[in-house]
Amino acid sequence: MATDTSTIEHTPWWAWAAPLGASLLLTAKFTGLVPATAIAVLIPATLLLFGAVFAAVHHAEIVALRVGEPLGSIVLAVAVTVIEVALIVSMMLAAKGGGDALARDTVFAAVMLVLNGVVGLCLVFGGARHGEQSFREHGTSAALSVIGTLAVIALVLPNFTRAIPGPYYAPSQLVFVGFVSLCLYGVFLFVQTIRHREYFLAEADPDHAEVRPSGRATVISLSLLVVALAAVVLLAKTLSPSLENSVASAGLPPSFVGVVIAALVLLPEGLAAIRAARANRLQISLNLALGSALASIGLTIPAVAAVSLWLRQPLILGLGAEEMTLLVLTLFIGTVTLATGRTTILQGAVHLVILGVFLFLSAIP
Repeated sequence: MATDTSTIEHTPWWAWAAPLGASLLLTAKFTGLVPATAIAVLIPATLLLFGAVFAAVHHAEIVALRVGEPLGSIVLAVAVTVIEVALIVSMMLAAKGGGDALARDTVFAAVMLVLNGVVGLCLVFGGARHGEQSFREHGTSAALSVIGTLAVIALVLPNFTRAIPGPYYAPSQLVFVGFVSLCLYGVFLFVQTIRHREYFLAEADPDHAEVRPSGRATVISLSLLVVALAAVVLLAKTLSPSLENSVASAGLPPSFVGVVIAALVLLPEGLAAIRAARANRLQISLNLALGSALASIGLTIPAVAAVSLWLRQPLILGLGAEEMTLLVLTLFIGTVTLATGRTTILQGAVHLVILGVFLFLSAIP
């Protein structure tokens, strides 16, 4: 989270320009002033989508700092989930093929990108600058245990249920899985922010001191957050067919769309995590990274499941054998990495190798 006073009290130009620019472009598109499929429109729309995502996360962090914990974590998680669900649902409705599996592909990609990509880069950059780094293993182990449980329940178990042949859950099973996912995420949030808050605080900053934004800055950020989230939802709907066509034109499988969506959603928090690791704040870095993966599973799966049941659209959740193998390997290596409370550049290199394998096999299954 941002703690720089100048950034909190004075909104960066891009944090208001991106949402407002996206709103102007969408107004011109819906009023027929510009053609929605023209290259001259699609390119700025794509750039504004990236900008709106960064702006939404920034403003959610400002609001989160103002309301404090545990509401702050909920605000940030809900904002990121709205972005991810908007992208997934837009693509599901617009997809010519493979839309039923998009939620699975996106959530799986999010887990792999976080546990291997973000964590790997944090350990490599942090280790290269500071040598051996330390963190509180109680908090990171707790987060990884929840991620592993939710990932297996949501992405592996559907292959072995008998009510409906896999990789689907029956509607009643889907409701139950969504409910327990929300419950487990809620318990983790309670532990992280109230009951065992000390497990997740950096040793150098035991009081977790943060700058609290003023009421004026909070109102501005809340207003721009609503505008940015609305812009992301509408831009995602506009750009969905073009994204699918671009992936197909590049000769990539439809499942690669999930990698693109996950990378876009995770980019702001991922960059913040890497910056924290370079500043020798590995605890903060891991909190950001693992929190992103937790929100992606614990909130996105229930939300997409609810949309699927409402629209009566099938939802493929079970992974294939290749993906399950990578998931098991990732969880095992993640457990080893986070078990001791100390890391070096070597652990980061191992995670990045797994990331490379995942990306290569996503492009060439």
